Amino acid sequence: MCLAVPVKITSIDGEQAEVDIGGVGRKVSIILTPEARVGDYVLLHTGYAINVLNEEEAQETLSLLERMVEAGEGGD
Repeated sequence: MCLAVPVKITSIDGEQAEVDIGGVGRKVSIILTPEARVGDYVLLHTGYAINVLNEEEAQETLSLLERMVEAGEGGD
């Protein structure tokens, strides 16, 4: 199974962007999303931003992911 997660772009340098993923910074490629700008949310998959999202979509997905983690932690 593959999973893409929403991340927020904090800076851009050419075809590389610094993103925030759960409070951790990471460099990713934005070669597939040249329209991405600082402040945008993008879907991150295997080190590549594959789609630009609006903030509402990103927050909804992040909320669902958090609820999945919480449900998994309570299932022991």
